[in-house]
Amino acid sequence: MKSKWAALALLTTTQFVLILDLTIVAIAMPPMGRELNLTQQDLSWMTSAYSLVFGGVLLLGGRLADHLGRRRIFVAGMALFAAASLAGSLASSGELLVAVRALQGLGGAMIAPAALSLVMTVFKDDPALTKALGLWGAVGGIGASAGVVLGGLLTDWFGWRSVFFVNVPVGVVVSLLAFVLLPAARSTEARRGFDVAGAVTSTAGLALLMYALVDASEAGWASARTLGVGALALALIAAFLLIERRSANPLMPLGVFRRPLLRAGNVLMFLVASAMQPVFFILTLYTQLVLGYSATQSGLSVVAISVTIAVTASTLGGRALARYGLRATAATGMAFITAGAALYLRIDVGSDFLTVLLPSELLTGLGFGLLVVAATVAATSDAAPSESGMVSGLFNVTQQVGIAMGIAALVSIASAVTGDATAAESLVSGYRVAFLIATALSALGLVAALVLLPRRTASEVREPVTTSA
Repeated sequence: MKSKWAALALLTTTQFVLILDLTIVAIAMPPMGRELNLTQQDLSWMTSAYSLVFGGVLLLGGRLADHLGRRRIFVAGMALFAAASLAGSLASSGELLVAVRALQGLGGAMIAPAALSLVMTVFKDDPALTKALGLWGAVGGIGASAGVVLGGLLTDWFGWRSVFFVNVPVGVVVSLLAFVLLPAARSTEARRGFDVAGAVTSTAGLALLMYALVDASEAGWASARTLGVGALALALIAAFLLIERRSANPLMPLGVFRRPLLRAGNVLMFLVASAMQPVFFILTLYTQLVLGYSATQSGLSVVAISVTIAVTASTLGGRALARYGLRATAATGMAFITAGAALYLRIDVGSDFLTVLLPSELLTGLGFGLLVVAATVAATSDAAPSESGMVSGLFNVTQQVGIAMGIAALVSIASAVTGDATAAESLVSGYRVAFLIATALSALGLVAALVLLPRRTASEVREPVTTSA
């Protein structure tokens, strides 16, 4: 029998690469811009193109995994991701790099939901599922911080092209090992066709929503372009929901939202993503623009977050969930996150890392390590085998929209407070307001955990689901 833990190692490695790729390219942007004569707006599309396609196609990617086979979609996405990365390492223009980032986002949108649903398939009815999900969450936390550090080191040593090329051998090896270690899982239900209208409206609606959120941080929330794109996105999403109500074989059965655990898990992940990812982003700005850290030093300064997430999620998250249940584990995690976010309000123009930043990083890392296990179990535990790709895609969509909305809102607000000033004191004032909002969002997440989640343990929530409506 194929080793479950070897399969998990392969899948978590893939998750690490996807999360890492969200941040590794950002560190390489300054030398990339100098070599290719790119403006700041050109560089911003390196991140935006990836986020738009990744967030927009996630739900479709999850459902394709259910229909066509999870391993098949996983390998196809990994191959596309590796090929796009190779093209990026050879790119000679900004336009080509933007196209590469879009293709990487498409590959990631196929990989992410397929990989999580494969974890659920491999550990189906296994008490070790909670531990596996803890490791999954830990790797995600590591990837975000590791991208900043690794991006700085690779750029300094080998040049900016290396941040693309590093994905190529990983993609090739993972694709080959997938046929050896992963099951060819797919839905066994008879399908009467694919929901093309739902696929088109959901993909276009989510992509345009991501674009509006990204654009809001640049053009402003009240700009005509942001409002127009946002309105079109909401109209498409409304059309998608109407189509799903009437479809005989919907892309996303709306009945899943009647499941309290699924709702709670997605609400919690949305709130924590919209609160904590902007904190991570603003810390990289604060340490470089105010404290004068280099890119590599800035990356190293946030390593404590990822290490704490990794240790907590892989060792304490599953145990706490098994012993104390969903509500207590998630609420405790949100309490630590809220306390850590509040401590960031102490930042100043000359803050000391050990006394000001490190305590906050340890608290938020500890809290996220507990929260991510509980939220993932809650959001996915009620899924029938035929729905695991769709449910995984929905969970990833929730996270991506939360990240995009949180960064757009908090960065816009911080910029509004700072205005045109570039003095360190003005920048700190804007960052403090952003941290205050992040604290409020985390506190709202704490309330949501207490109100929405039951006290059941991990084993009690994993009951088989027989319907998809």
